[in-house]
Amino acid sequence: MKKLYRFLLQQHIGAPDSPVVKTGDRVERGTLIAVPTKLGANIHSSVSGSVVEVNEREIVVEADENQDGSTVAIQADSIIDAVKEAGIVGMGGAGFPTHVKLNTDLQGGVVIANGVECEPLLKHNIKEMEENPALIIRGLKYAMQATKAARGIVAIKAKNTKAIAAVRAAINDASITIAELPDIYPMGEERAIVREVLGKLLACDQLPSAAGAVISNVETLSRICEAVESKKPFVTKNVTVAGKLKSGRESVVFMDVPLGTPIKDLIEAAGGIDGAYGEIIMGGPFTGKSVSLDSVVTKTTGGILVTLPLPNEKRKMGLLVCACGANEERLRELAQKMGAPVVGVERCKQVVDVKNAIKCENPGNCPGQAEKIMKLKKSGAEVVLVSNCSDCTNTVMGVAPKMKLPVYHHTDHVMRTVGHRLVRRLKPTK
Repeated sequence: MKKLYRFLLQQHIGAPDSPVVKTGDRVERGTLIAVPTKLGANIHSSVSGSVVEVNEREIVVEADENQDGSTVAIQADSIIDAVKEAGIVGMGGAGFPTHVKLNTDLQGGVVIANGVECEPLLKHNIKEMEENPALIIRGLKYAMQATKAARGIVAIKAKNTKAIAAVRAAINDASITIAELPDIYPMGEERAIVREVLGKLLACDQLPSAAGAVISNVETLSRICEAVESKKPFVTKNVTVAGKLKSGRESVVFMDVPLGTPIKDLIEAAGGIDGAYGEIIMGGPFTGKSVSLDSVVTKTTGGILVTLPLPNEKRKMGLLVCACGANEERLRELAQKMGAPVVGVERCKQVVDVKNAIKCENPGNCPGQAEKIMKLKKSGAEVVLVSNCSDCTNTVMGVAPKMKLPVYHHTDHVMRTVGHRLVRRLKPTK
């Protein structure tokens, strides 16, 4: 039986792409199949085969049984054109078109390679740094050249000593250094990185460019290098699979997974699901979304997590929304799956509304949540569900137990699945 690959037309921030192929067309690995109509990025087929369906949501390709591994080359002369033609987007989760980000004159500023691997359980960025550090450093240099940056910094959590050693050994330029960061969430968020690395706290509506910086995920930088040096379009993604697997609790990393691959195939390759499960989450424990086994790998897929069943909780529940974790919609989804009626919703006191989204005034540094927990208690909550960062959760745990309010964190069912410490009273570690 031939295998189907589904290429979603919405794999990035911006509008969905427009197909440039039709049913019955022959495509090769690297063939351009969809282009942006507004803000967006090119999409290429990750396999050779035949287009069997085109609709408003996706393009479906039936892959040939034999794939020779060759890739149709992109045509571009400059760094930014190569990145644009290759369809590269930010791989830290947001999916912002990288050619737009690189079209910035930093006038001697800095490009920061984000190797923080912010979300727990995810390991693919760490593996990329350990195994392909030279590719990342060359990609960083291309990004510095495109943005006219004078410096490059690789941001890595200090605990990842093997990755730090590998990257340090690959650096052959005095203008590139390493910044070691503490192990707290959300240390990989752009404004948190700017604060920790450059000592500047940006306003919620400011981009890193306001601090003379551009930030790019380490896998994104690797793909930039491939596009510039090998004329390779962005057709594969590194993915971590973890959770309720027959193979055990350890995260399994797959490198260069073809875009459009069904996630159930990766789960099977990682050992398969071990009995009954709760959710399939695409992304990390903090910001991932619940999906089905029919979902496919996209340009922003970083993690696939299989969780324990959610607890059966009938008590009245209050929700505390944090800009660094799950939004209100996700918390309500979890409350419903737990069978808990929601009687109150509060926001972390640092939440700010910015362009139809919520942002944190100072990610990872929390002044306290006592007032919000008291309001949830007064609303009739018998238990609270929070989506806070490490520091915010510390403050929640400083008051909720005193009010006899049990606390669930929205990552609990993920963390319990693999025996990871729960997000409760946590201390940052080096």
